[in-house]
Amino acid sequence: MSGHPERSGPLTGLRVLDLATLFAGPLAATLLGDFGAEVIKVEHPAKPDPSRGHGPSKHGVGLWWKLLGRNKRTITLDLSKSGGRETLLRLAETTDVIIENFRPGTLEKWDLGWAELSAANPRLVLARVTGFGQFGPYAHRPGFGTLAEAMSGFAAITGEPDAPPTLPPFGLADSIAGLATAYAVMTALTARDRTGEGQVIDMAIIEPILTVVGPQPIWYDQLGHVQPRTGNRSANNAPRNTYRTADGSWLAVSTSAQSIAERVMRLVGRPDLIAEPWFATGADRARHADILDEAVGAWIARRTRAEVLEAFEKAEAAVAPIQDVRDVMTDPQYAALDTITTIDDPELGPLRMQNVLFRLSATPGAIHWAGRPHGADTETVLAEIGLTGPEIAALRAEGAL
Repeated sequence: MSGHPERSGPLTGLRVLDLATLFAGPLAATLLGDFGAEVIKVEHPAKPDPSRGHGPSKHGVGLWWKLLGRNKRTITLDLSKSGGRETLLRLAETTDVIIENFRPGTLEKWDLGWAELSAANPRLVLARVTGFGQFGPYAHRPGFGTLAEAMSGFAAITGEPDAPPTLPPFGLADSIAGLATAYAVMTALTARDRTGEGQVIDMAIIEPILTVVGPQPIWYDQLGHVQPRTGNRSANNAPRNTYRTADGSWLAVSTSAQSIAERVMRLVGRPDLIAEPWFATGADRARHADILDEAVGAWIARRTRAEVLEAFEKAEAAVAPIQDVRDVMTDPQYAALDTITTIDDPELGPLRMQNVLFRLSATPGAIHWAGRPHGADTETVLAEIGLTGPEIAALRAEGAL
C-alpha cells in the first residue's frame, strides 16, 4: 500500500507531516488524513511512537496504533542527525502542515525551529501541541492529558459528592486537543489562502478542555459560584441520572427540556409533581432531585430494560441504555450510520474501528488503510522528493533513517 493509493476527499492535495507522538497531535493528523490529506508519519528509527505499544496487541501488533495510524504513510527519520535535519527541511519544502509535540525549544535545539522551517517554505503551517503551551511558567514541564483533566476543573466536578475527584479512564483532554488542533490547522490554511503565508499554531492541551467544561469561569467571575460534584445528577435539570431496571440493566434519563420533564413524570404516573411550583424551571427541579429520582427510579426498577425503552420511546421522552463496547458494536443506530466500520488490514485481516468523524454529502472522507508498520514507506517517500538510492543508503549509514 505504499505509494499513492487512490484517494479523494476535500483535503486531497494537502500534505501533512506528523512528527508528534501519542495522542493529541497524531489524532489531529488522522482527522486530516480521513478527508484526503496525504499524511506522512515521521518516527524515530529506534524509538517508534509509543502509541504502537499502548494497550492490548495481537500477534505483537499494537491495536491502538491501527486506529491512530490509519491513512498515514510511515517513515523513519532521526531529526537530531544532520542528514535527518536536511531531509526534514527538504520534505518541508513540499509540505503544507507540520504537526509536532516536542517540548518547547527542542526543534530549535536541532536548528529546525520556525525560522528554519518557514525559510524552507513560507506557506508552511506549523502546529505545536504541548501540555502547557510555548510560553509561561509551566511551558517546560512535561505535560500529559491527565494533568489537563486535573488542572482544568474537569476532575473536580466529576464523581459523587462525597467521593474523590475522578479522572477519565481514557484520553479525554488529548482527544479534545486533537479535535481542536485539526480545526486550528484548517483555520490557518484558510488564512493562508488569503495571505499566501503560513503561521505557527500554539496549542496547549490544558486549554480546549476548559472550553468543553462550559461556563464555570463566567459563573465564578460574576457570581462566585463554584460547581460542586453531583455524581450523575445535574444542577441544571432533573430528573437526570442513571437508573437500574428490573433485569439489572442501567439506563440514563435526561430532561434538559421542560416538555420532556413533563412527559417523563406523566409516563411514571406522577403528573401531580408537574403542578408543583418548583417544577417550572430546570434549576428548581434539580433542587428537588431526591423526589424526582425516587419517582422515576421506582417506576424503572419494576420494569425490564426493553419495557422501559419502549415506553419512553412511545412517550417521546429522552432515554438511552448505558452501553459498554459490546452493546456499541451491535447498536442499530450506530450500525445504520456505519459508525463502526470494517477495514481490511494486511497484518491482521478484517478490523473494526470507528469511522470518520462526520458525513459530508458531496466529498465524504474514507479510511483507506489501518496503521502501517514502523518505517514501511521510508524509501518510497524519500524517492518521491528526489533522493537517490545512494543518498538514502548514506542516510541509513549515518543512522538518520
